[in-house]
Amino acid sequence: MPDSPAGPPAPPIALSELLAREELGLRRIAGPDQADLLWVHTSEMADPYPYLLGGELLLSAGVQLTDADTYVARLVQAGAAALGFGVAPVHDTVPAALVEACDRHGLPLLEVPPATRFTAIAQAVWRLMAEARHRELRRVTRAQQALATAAARPDPVPAVLRQLAVQLEGRVALLTADGGVLHAAGGRPAPDVQTALARLARVVAPTAPTAPTAPTAPSGSTGPAPDRKPNPSSATDTRGGTHLFAYALGGGQGLALALATPRRDLGDHTVAGIAVVLLSLLTAPHQGADAASRSAALVRLLLGAAPQDVAPLLGGGDSWTVVHARRADGTPAGPLNAGALGAALGSALSDVDRETVRVLLPGRHEAVPPQPGWTLGVSGPAPVNALPDADTQAARALGHAEATRTALTTHRPGTGGLAALIPPDRAEAHARTLLAPLTEPLAETLRCWLSLHGSWDRTAVALKVHRNTVRQRIARCAVLLDADLDDMDVRTELWFALRDHGSARA
Repeated sequence: MPDSPAGPPAPPIALSELLAREELGLRRIAGPDQADLLWVHTSEMADPYPYLLGGELLLSAGVQLTDADTYVARLVQAGAAALGFGVAPVHDTVPAALVEACDRHGLPLLEVPPATRFTAIAQAVWRLMAEARHRELRRVTRAQQALATAAARPDPVPAVLRQLAVQLEGRVALLTADGGVLHAAGGRPAPDVQTALARLARVVAPTAPTAPTAPTAPSGSTGPAPDRKPNPSSATDTRGGTHLFAYALGGGQGLALALATPRRDLGDHTVAGIAVVLLSLLTAPHQGADAASRSAALVRLLLGAAPQDVAPLLGGGDSWTVVHARRADGTPAGPLNAGALGAALGSALSDVDRETVRVLLPGRHEAVPPQPGWTLGVSGPAPVNALPDADTQAARALGHAEATRTALTTHRPGTGGLAALIPPDRAEAHARTLLAPLTEPLAETLRCWLSLHGSWDRTAVALKVHRNTVRQRIARCAVLLDADLDDMDVRTELWFALRDHGSARA
């Protein structure tokens, strides 16, 4: 069969469903009674093989039919699902040689009566496919809701596995890289199925070496060792009509989700994918701070402990980084989105504040990577007692990223230069005096406007206000400061005061 593209975005249609449409008057006269239809194609070529994708119901009136056996053999070789033969105007009846060839090669043969147009058959197949697609979408939606509900239970991992076993009507298990069963649900499979599932788990989540070793070149080789190929994220197999699947879970735990199901419907892969995401979040490691340590940290904070005394329980050292994020498509983020983003950034410390996700990263992070589907603002490294300032930095960086339509902006503190020539205490005193007439909203608007080179529209996006509001605030700043904000010297002085010393204002 020639290479064919991916199939249509709908489940295949059973031949029996098409035969059940009485208005078409179709009758199977040869070949097996079961087939899955993916397409409808009409051709009067003597050899339509080059134009078939596989899975077609091929419709023909036999205009150029001369050698029935060769014709049917080529259709089977191309992967055609069935042949519909139109009676009249070329042939009064279906040729006996064609009936015999279809029986011999195992190709279902349908007799199409003269009153049935080929277009009517095609329309019937498309309607059946649309109905099947809608049924499958409803099933996937119900499964997604059921799995999300299970993930919110006190025992989320076993609950998700039990619900997945119900949705797929099979055996599901959470396996370690060596095939050990952590949790399972559904009927117990045969021993050979269990062995095959353990093998698939090793394929997608192989056992990590006990100690890291430097790569070595093969014996007799003078060049570097070849790069090790990454492990696949999924693997499949079959055992006696049972479909086997394994999916690697994220989080670096070396875990795999294994499935053994009696059939494989189109939406099953989507349902399994939802379960993989949920289980990856539920089993992800917590970067040096387990649940007990986080609970202890929360209790100590509520009882009055200082943040710097609690930070060691959360895995943090002398430096922390704050990340603010919003969905790039503008949709609101929920707890699962926040947890997934935190896991991707390597932290279990995440929260949702309205539409903004905030993630706290223990340690110094020089380069936080962009995340697909998110807009990020990253603070500079800060000690635990300066986290409020880092939170402000991350919020400003996120606003700047949205205003400039970039995926990620990192706060860059002053690194010296001319500003370093002024003693900090004198600079802070000057900034306090210079900015004293401004309220906090006015000062923040002025700082954002200056950072975006005086752009009204970008400042409005960053602050999430109307551009006229920005104009009014900047005009008010000019009046209160009695300054010409079009003067570059004035802008430079205000920028230094707002960027590095604005927090010193009363």
